[in-house]
Amino acid sequence: MSTFPSLDAWLTHLETAHPVGIDMGLGRIRQVKDALQLKFECPIFTVGGTNGKGSTCAILETILLKAGYRVGCHTSPHLLSFNERARVGGEQVSDADLLPHFEAVEAARLSLAQPVTLTYFEFTTLAIMHLFASRALDAVIFEVGLGGRLDAVNVLDTDCAIVTSIDIDHTEYLGDTREKIAFEKAGIFRPGKPAICADPMPPKTLVDHAEAIGADLWLFGRDFRYEGQAGSERQQWTYAGRAQRRPALAYPALRGANQLINTSAALAALEAMRDRVPVSAQDIRLGIANVELPGRFQVLPGKPAVILDVGHNPHAAAVLAQNLGSMGYFPYTYAVFGAMRDKDIAGVLHNISGEIDHWCVTDLPGTRAASAVELEAALRAAGVEDGPDSSVTRYESPAAAFEDALKRAGENDRIIVFGSFLTVAGVMAWRKLKHS
Repeated sequence: MSTFPSLDAWLTHLETAHPVGIDMGLGRIRQVKDALQLKFECPIFTVGGTNGKGSTCAILETILLKAGYRVGCHTSPHLLSFNERARVGGEQVSDADLLPHFEAVEAARLSLAQPVTLTYFEFTTLAIMHLFASRALDAVIFEVGLGGRLDAVNVLDTDCAIVTSIDIDHTEYLGDTREKIAFEKAGIFRPGKPAICADPMPPKTLVDHAEAIGADLWLFGRDFRYEGQAGSERQQWTYAGRAQRRPALAYPALRGANQLINTSAALAALEAMRDRVPVSAQDIRLGIANVELPGRFQVLPGKPAVILDVGHNPHAAAVLAQNLGSMGYFPYTYAVFGAMRDKDIAGVLHNISGEIDHWCVTDLPGTRAASAVELEAALRAAGVEDGPDSSVTRYESPAAAFEDALKRAGENDRIIVFGSFLTVAGVMAWRKLKHS
């Protein structure tokens, strides 16, 4: 007898099933995992970090797929449909694929002498783990939700952990310094297992923790790096690891300055795991050339240029500004911007405002979101005034903001949609409706 008839009904239930949305700690989820008897025979990769997690997962997944492996990949959050969070063999799983595993998690939860409640993320992550474990896969990849040490994904013992970058975000859960945050991220490392850190300046807390537990720490710049070959006719680069060099690689299909670091981290992980999931130079070339990930400096075809980017903290905004700056000349840049109130909005604006002329600020769904009125106030405080060359206007939804930006932008201008997954999702949903 099924508890809920559809995936949507399950997800609606899970939004309120646990008293708080984020409840750090592995005690509750571990009890349910044990009741599920969840285990993997294949290598497990876990990917944590402040920014670059989704890209690194996608690069790793695509290379392994090109090498002929059966791969499960779990990422979060999703943009348009929950099913984006679970891919098997490169394809999103269906509602019908997921439902039995939601049922299994609920049955395991209720089987406990004292049933615990699980958050939305904990419950759905367990269901996806259970789905992957049932599929006899060759490798699984899990993106860490928040932090690492106390995140639901850390209930698994990883075979290879990657920390992409360490920056200030989620301070109320992870601490307010890079040192504190790095310690939380390093919680995914395991004794004797490869621990890849792609941050060029890793805080001492991460290095100390890796050494204290005896993890096999790979540091960017020390154990692996990339070497650009600018000036060559076709832009190429080389990955250099501890024992492997991968020369004459094309730039990844994901655009943006930070993607070489993310790709290098994925290649370091594959080098460290080469005994269990060997890949060839050709697999790497094909993987890098074919990787796709919506909403990561995604430049849509057509005019005016439209760029979608889920960046939502100062570090991501600085990378976004760098990427916008290297795109060439545009008379005006319009920004569709909506953000969560708990983000460092002033820090985001400080890092990117030099690239933007006209701001279209929007309300977003949910109680965590900053209102358009609050965003306008932050921009006014940052010195943005109204005139022919700059402006701030407010909208009730990302779709309304984007529609107006499209009307006002000339064909040689550009529109950047950023600030939250919800901002990008609102515009993607509107475009899908227009083009269906």
